[in-house]
Order: sequence, then structure tokens, then C-alpha cells
Amino acid sequence: MEKRVLGRTGIEVGVVGIGGEGFENKPYDACEALIDRAIAGGANFIDIYNSNPDVRTNVGRALVRYPRESFVVEGHIGSAWKDGQYYRTRDIEVCRSSFEDFLSRMQLGFVDIGMIHYVDEPADFDAVFGGPVLAYAQELKESGIIGCIGMSTHNTEMALRAVGTGLIDVMLFSINPAYDMLPATEDVNSFFAEGTYDRDLTGIDPQREELYRRCETEGVALTVMKALGAGMLLDGERSPFGQAMTPVQCIHYCLTRPAVASVPVGLSTLEEMDAALTYAKATDAERDYSAIIAGGPRTSIEGSCMYCGHCAPCTSGIDIAQVNKFVDLALPQEVVPDTLRDHYALLDHTASECIECGACESNCPFGVSIVEKMHTAVDLFEKASA
Repeated sequence: MEKRVLGRTGIEVGVVGIGGEGFENKPYDACEALIDRAIAGGANFIDIYNSNPDVRTNVGRALVRYPRESFVVEGHIGSAWKDGQYYRTRDIEVCRSSFEDFLSRMQLGFVDIGMIHYVDEPADFDAVFGGPVLAYAQELKESGIIGCIGMSTHNTEMALRAVGTGLIDVMLFSINPAYDMLPATEDVNSFFAEGTYDRDLTGIDPQREELYRRCETEGVALTVMKALGAGMLLDGERSPFGQAMTPVQCIHYCLTRPAVASVPVGLSTLEEMDAALTYAKATDAERDYSAIIAGGPRTSIEGSCMYCGHCAPCTSGIDIAQVNKFVDLALPQEVVPDTLRDHYALLDHTASECIECGACESNCPFGVSIVEKMHTAVDLFEKASA
């Protein structure tokens, strides 16, 4: 399993992780089997948003059989349980007691990422960042109980605000090719509502592009929820692209977005787990999502690089998708960040080696003017440093 670093935290995680949804309503043996299968497949990263005491107890009991340094936990502050039901809370005493319950049931003395749970509305954001919830997260970090602070959200605007505070190191965010075309919303249910995708959708929403760019350049790691679109993308009749994607294609799409480090997928069965874990050994052809997205009957992303790698192989050996990504990250900024310059300089072959043969453009399913982007890369990264 490929490993990536969670932004500026230095924490290394497998690119496929374990989401908490699959552990709900299961006995211990089933939870243990899922965790064993995941860890055997190289998935060392686990997001547990769940407040269900049975889930916490079962997962903790299964994980404690492994060395603590062998897995990374993303645990949520503000996820609570009452009268047999999950709910989100900002009551600081409930937040404290629920997180202490999480530590106890999960048998953890330390949580790698303390995730402020589900901040989707401006008023809630103001209450969290101007009140005791953030202060509690900072207290946990200072005492060494959590390693860094994260936040989960489905709302692009709240994610951008969080990045702007400089206090958030990891963002758990809803990412998939369908959601990427939608503007920011406070209502997560709109992602699943009938008719949401029955309109012309043109390219990735600009705010989402800005979020990915800022996370990449500022070292904020993105971890992914809803990579499969709650199953929508696996169903050709429900998908806005008119064709079913595979779990491997969905995961690969997420991992080609800037700043994304891991995709923890909520999987209920061993068969579903195996389908996700096959990503580690999947071929480029099996990972390729470009034909499905490009052929969507109700979408258009003509001219936008989706970093799918379909342009390869380059006659000159240039990693075209990576160069395009660096260009897209740099263009909106007044000054090209030194980190981007450094990453570009480490490429085995740079854009100035392009011989303009055009082979990449004939292979691109999205009609990207790749030769033009190579010229832009030279202007941004090579002429300025010459």
C-alpha cells in the first residue's frame, strides 16, 4: 500500500483507510474481521466519527491487538450519544465526556488527529472557533493527548475559513467527481437530493479548486469522506456521469486531487473491503476514471486537467499530470510559493523538455491544451528561477 504524509504533520498513512460507517450494527467478531483484513492490506489509517459506544468498544478491542505505532487514528470531538442515538454537540461538558469515553472505549492514551466534528454552518463555525470547543482541542494537543487538530466539513466555504485560521492541520472533506462540481452548501443532504445533478455542470467548482490549492500550498492534509458518493457513483442509473464507477476508480480520483493523503472508506463487508484494498495492486487501466467523467451526459469539464494521467507516456518522459497540477496550484497566486518551486525542481523531467509532438493532447479525454500548459510551466517555474 502506498503511503503519504498528512501535510505538515509528518504523520504517514496508507492512501486507503478505514471509515467508521462499516462498523455500525455489527458484533465484535465482524468488526475484528474488517480491521484485520484492512490492516493486512496496508490500510493503517482509521477515522472513527462514531459515538455509538458499541462501535467504539469493538473497534478499540480489535485495534489494541496491534502495536500502537502501527495505526493512525482520527477521532472526533463533538460527536455524542444519547438515548441510543448519535448527535452533534457543542456543549463543552458533553464534548469532554464523549471524547473521554472515546479514549476509554478505544483503549487509547493518544489520538493522532483530534477532529472537530462536522462544522458546516457559519454560525457554528464562529461558535466553535470563538468558543470552548477549539480551546478544548488546543488543551488536548498541549497535553499530548492528540497530536494535531483537524476539522470535518462538507461545506467548501467552512473548509476555506478553517484553513485561513492556520489552526487546522487535517481536513476531513467530502470529495468525489460528482460533489466536486457543486458549489458550497450548508445542507449536506443536497448532495443526495433528487434533481441535484439534473442540470448542466461545468467543471470543478472554483471554490473547491481554491480549497485544494490552499491546502496543498499551506500543508493542510485532506482526508476524504464520501469517496463513493454514498454508493451513487457505483450505480450507473444514479450517477451524473451515466456510468458506474468502481471503488478503485473513485479512490484514485480522490488521490489525484491536490493535498489528499488518504481515503478512509466506510465498508460493511469483507467483499467491499477487498474491493477497496485492490487499489494497492490495481493497474493504471483499472484506476483510470477519465472516460467515465469525460462522457457524462449532464456534465462538461472540457479543457480542465483532471490529473488522470491519460496523457502518458510522454515522449520526453515528463510527468504531465504532475506538471499540470503544479501549474494549476501556482496560477491563482501572486507569487509562486517556494514549496511548489522545490517540488517542480525535483521532477525528473521538466516542461522545458517538451518537444511539442502533440501525442499527449491526442490522448487527453478532456481537451486540455497541454503544450500551452508546458509553456506556462516554463514561465512560472524555470524562467523566474533562471
